[in-house]
Amino acid sequence: MIIQRWEAQLTPNKIQITRQYLSEGLEVFEEVYLPQQQVIEHRHPFCEVRTLIEGELLFNIAGNQFLLRPGDRVEIPANTKHTHMAQGNSPCICLVGYRAI
Repeated sequence: MIIQRWEAQLTPNKIQITRQYLSEGLEVFEEVYLPQQQVIEHRHPFCEVRTLIEGELLFNIAGNQFLLRPGDRVEIPANTKHTHMAQGNSPCICLVGYRAI
């Protein structure tokens, strides 16, 4: 797993992140989670890349918890069990990319 924290004042927008994902050869789609919505433990047969646009998302990967905020990016290797849950009182919007192994 690789976590990249966004350090700049201005966060990237959907168009910028989509362009970045496409330049990396990723398929891209958007996910929206309601406040406190949880996704149970699961895994994928592909590498998942996720960047937050709005809100906060709490991840648990192999017992390691971390919070993603706008602009933050996580790369989850194929077949890695993980859960996540939207935090706060507003929806969480993410762009998700995947790369087949």
